[in-house]
Amino acid sequence: MIARALIVISLSLMLAACGGSTKWYEDPDTHIVRKGETLYSIAFRYGKSPADVARWNRLGSGSLIYPGQVLRLTPPSGSSAGSTTRTASTRPAAKPLPTIPSQPSPQWGWPTSGRINVEFGAKPGPGTGVLINGKAGQPIVAAAPGRVVYAGSGLIGYGQLIILKHNETYLSAYGYTSSLLVKEGQEVKKGQRIATMGEGPERKPRLHFEIRRNGQPIDPRQFLPSK
Repeated sequence: MIARALIVISLSLMLAACGGSTKWYEDPDTHIVRKGETLYSIAFRYGKSPADVARWNRLGSGSLIYPGQVLRLTPPSGSSAGSTTRTASTRPAAKPLPTIPSQPSPQWGWPTSGRINVEFGAKPGPGTGVLINGKAGQPIVAAAPGRVVYAGSGLIGYGQLIILKHNETYLSAYGYTSSLLVKEGQEVKKGQRIATMGEGPERKPRLHFEIRRNGQPIDPRQFLPSK
């Protein structure tokens, strides 16, 4: 019995010692940056506004993130941006976070030829955009002028994905692409070829197309011109 008690005490001490440095569970309000991720791919994954994530973490432009960095995914409690709560006598109040004005929508065009086969919110696919039918290898173009903020295959469920930033309010995304013809940081014009069509759900040639406003997916049909 004495030996068993000593073992229990030893294990308890070991766990207590590890508890201060080891995270035993995933915090839903934070994200640990992994290699190859960008502010925009992280915000896209969680349906957040990249500008908000940058504000909440005081990242400035958000370009200087690094693997292992812990990013908060929710606004700081109260009016300050501190990650811990202390009394006013021990820590001065943090400056309020700046507000981000809403910017107007750009003039959108169709990202490829073909009809919408799967509507916004429907399956197959993530349901956060529309699926446009086409032929393998057909051109995919920028639906509006912007800057490439992500080009890769790191987001599960989208295949090879391109994300364009049009302003601080609007993004567009192009999934299930084949050849990527642009790089991150590149400025593109409306109608410029950025990729070719690959295979989407059910192994059919399709483009997954999204428009996001402040990080939230919205139905692209309300912006796309009638054919």
